[in-house]
Amino acid sequence: MENQNQNQQDLNIELTDEVASGVFSNLALINHSPTEFVVDFIQIMPGVPKAKVKSRIILTPEHAKRLLTALTDNIQKYEQQFGAVKDDTYHLNFGPKGQA
Repeated sequence: MENQNQNQQDLNIELTDEVASGVFSNLALINHSPTEFVVDFIQIMPGVPKAKVKSRIILTPEHAKRLLTALTDNIQKYEQQFGAVKDDTYHLNFGPKGQA
């Protein structure tokens, strides 16, 4: 186990400028098969009836479960620091169409 932790500490992860800027998403759709989970991150704009997938991540079931555990842990830490995250039912209706 100690050897495994040493290998994880030696991992050098490169973050390019393009990836570092990130992609905004306000909707995620998740599908799965016996061998993979597919997470599509989507950006919905107010008053626009069409949305685009901005990024697609494909995970093994094992990695999806590790991601769930990591997200759960981080949300708990966030809520301890900043208060509860509002968990309202998500509505795709953004209200009236904007005017330019």
